[in-house]
Amino acid sequence: MSTEAVIRREDGPGGGRYVLDLGGVEAELTWKVLGPGRIVADHTLVPDALRGTGVGRQLVDRLVADARAEGVTIVPACSFVAAMARRHPAWADLFVSP
Repeated sequence: MSTEAVIRREDGPGGGRYVLDLGGVEAELTWKVLGPGRIVADHTLVPDALRGTGVGRQLVDRLVADARAEGVTIVPACSFVAAMARRHPAWADLFVSP
């Protein structure tokens, strides 16, 4: 199964999610707005069928790219997002404590 897919961003009034759909199997990373210029990444869901394929990393990459482009900082409440932040020191300027 190819894991190269388009990640769709869905924005709502208080947050949103990034969604990657591969053949009807959907992975997501959700976030909420904490205030001006600050969001919290609160949940990542990668179904068993997609685990180990890099889909979670792709979702975090998109979150980071959008945050950098929009001048937003991220509180990594999701353990997966927090682990990815620790592994990538180049992202340190984007991740903050609550």
